[in-house]
Amino acid sequence: MKAGSLRLRLILGGAMAVLLALVVSWLAMTWLFERHIERRETDELTRVALNLVAGLSVGPTARPVVASSPADPRLQTPAGGLYWQVSTTAGAVRSRSLWDQALKPPAEASAEAWRARIAAGPFDDRILLVERRVRPDHAGPVVLVQVASEEKALRAARAEFGRDLAIFLGGLWVVLSAAATVQVVLGLSPLARIRADLARLRGSASARMADDHPSEIAPLIAAINDLAQAREADLVRARRRAGDLAHSLKTPLAALSAQSRRARAAGAAEAADGLERAIEAMAAALETELARARAAAARETAVHAQAEVLPVVERLVAVVERTAEGERLMFDVAIDSGLRAPLAEDVLTEMLGALIENAARFARRRVLVTGVAVEGGVRLLIDDDGPGMEEGRAEAALMRGGRLDEAGPGHGLGLAIVRDLVEASAGELTLGRSNLGGLAVALLWRGRGAEMV
Repeated sequence: MKAGSLRLRLILGGAMAVLLALVVSWLAMTWLFERHIERRETDELTRVALNLVAGLSVGPTARPVVASSPADPRLQTPAGGLYWQVSTTAGAVRSRSLWDQALKPPAEASAEAWRARIAAGPFDDRILLVERRVRPDHAGPVVLVQVASEEKALRAARAEFGRDLAIFLGGLWVVLSAAATVQVVLGLSPLARIRADLARLRGSASARMADDHPSEIAPLIAAINDLAQAREADLVRARRRAGDLAHSLKTPLAALSAQSRRARAAGAAEAADGLERAIEAMAAALETELARARAAAARETAVHAQAEVLPVVERLVAVVERTAEGERLMFDVAIDSGLRAPLAEDVLTEMLGALIENAARFARRRVLVTGVAVEGGVRLLIDDDGPGMEEGRAEAALMRGGRLDEAGPGHGLGLAIVRDLVEASAGELTLGRSNLGGLAVALLWRGRGAEMV
């Protein structure tokens, strides 16, 4: 199961965290704004109530008397939104805005301070009510003073503030999310360098990761470099052991070959045949191990190696032309001057030597070797005019032990070794029908190494 993109998860996580924080901020700020406007309205209602108390008295019948009403126009308009009422047990006086309505007295009103509350009001509306019991005359009755305003004005102000705040915080969320994205991209940018270093490690066991990474990932870099160093040492030891073993067995094999020849000369042909078959099998196994060692070396040097193709091909053709198969053929070389392939010169020599020798063995009159730089890479092609290859034989011919000609001599290692060397240098090998009528062997390295000098 894929874990997904770390960058995407961090960006989404940051955006969601910012969104959650802004939602909580919107709720808190809306609540604080509501409290603020309630306090402001309570203070305003308290000032109106104090104006009423300043002109308040109690008549002979114990009914309250207000000398002058506050001048706010809303108090003179029925259902105007601002109301006052002063009352005693003997009766009440109300603002004109109450019309035929009345403010309900509280279950208990304070005589020490003005108290504010939300209550059901006149005209089927809710109101913010400020009230207190006062005694205008020390010997007179207690008067309940109440001043109220419509709560819907507070609700409208709260809704308008919440809407404007939501728009602002939405824009702020976009800005902060973009900033979080930039922060994540910058924070993860060292990982891109790690990816490039790891690509070099895959290409070469001798490569190491750079040590100028941030201190937070420095322990990881050190651990990877230690692992790469241990891997390189293991590979070197393994290749050395394989090469030493293969070379150490060549002398005993040569001795066995000599014994086989003596046995055949002594008339023990059947024993000599069995011995030679065993020697050939052991020689094939040795050649395989040596090819693996060469492929590993090619993989190690493929990262930075560059070999000029034309001189290598000319040397190989000059050698093959002197062989029994080559002296009867015409060799054509069409390679761009200065073309370089992305591998060491000895590896290129071994690779092209096997292919040119194979083409010379099967060609009738002509072998053509071409090489060109293609977009982002290099392509080499060896064509002959021989019998070619049967349909569907390409994969079998490239297998270790597979051969183009089952009746011919050899162990079928040539093409398999070439394939190993090509793959070790990150190239491609394909077999097909040549324009000359025979076999076409194409070598292609994409996206690297095609240089002209």
